[in-house]
Amino acid sequence: MFKSLNDLQKLILQKKVKKKLALAVSQDGHSLDAVHNAYQAGIIEPILIGSQSETEAIIAAKGYDFSQASFIDESDNEKAVEIAVRMVHDSQADILMKGKVATPTLLKGVLNKEWGLRTGRLLSHFALFEVDTYHKLIAVTDVAMNIAPNLKDKIDIVNNSVGYLNKMGIPKPKVAVLGAIEMVNESMQATLDAALLSKMNQRDQIKNCIIDGPLAFDNAVSFESAKHKGIKSGVAGDTDLLLMPDIEVGNVLYKTLVFFAKAKVASVILGASAPIVLTSRSDSEESKYNSILLAAMA
Repeated sequence: MFKSLNDLQKLILQKKVKKKLALAVSQDGHSLDAVHNAYQAGIIEPILIGSQSETEAIIAAKGYDFSQASFIDESDNEKAVEIAVRMVHDSQADILMKGKVATPTLLKGVLNKEWGLRTGRLLSHFALFEVDTYHKLIAVTDVAMNIAPNLKDKIDIVNNSVGYLNKMGIPKPKVAVLGAIEMVNESMQATLDAALLSKMNQRDQIKNCIIDGPLAFDNAVSFESAKHKGIKSGVAGDTDLLLMPDIEVGNVLYKTLVFFAKAKVASVILGASAPIVLTSRSDSEESKYNSILLAAMA
């Protein structure tokens, strides 16, 4: 059981994991901060793809040492993305990371039918939080990719996340499907989806996890709350993964945990043939570094 994001780094260093990371449009100071830290820790071999002169100017200004890193000089953003994605597609790199480029431009490359990273699965966002008030790391999905997922989408999102947690060494993650209430209400689609997901899991249609829902947030993360409400559940109070009903709830929870609870976070995009580090400009250097760690876990 992982209790902190630092545990990820310890495990990676113990296993002597070293992945090749392709940074698409590398002339971005914030991304280079995180990449440099992971590079110096011996976790990645960076491939910096973008304007080499601009990238080297940033590196020099920060006093970083990328002397053993690979550079590919390409000043056109779309072409730089294509090179980075193609390298991952051709197994010349293990991780794709967004640099100074718009998210739609990066995803357009990822979804290219000829040289992209399509697998036939839905792309989904996976965030892993270290919260002082919780007894282990807790994952949240999806807060950034899928706006209003239907039942089929939620199945894909759960499978993406459970598969990743399995790779992290959690063989049977506990999944709480969130709703506003704990009872099934025909007027609340989130509760209907939760009940169906739970039953599908019981019938082994969704494997390698334990799903329960609908659960309100307090019951999902608190034994005492679940006990007080008389909820009998193998998930309540010991959740590994919170499945959001929609992007609005997910985005609010993500930012509440970061800005109010001061939680540490790592996040990746799943569903492609390789993990994608796609952080926002508001994410801290620590969050971006942790996201590289999380991507390297695969």
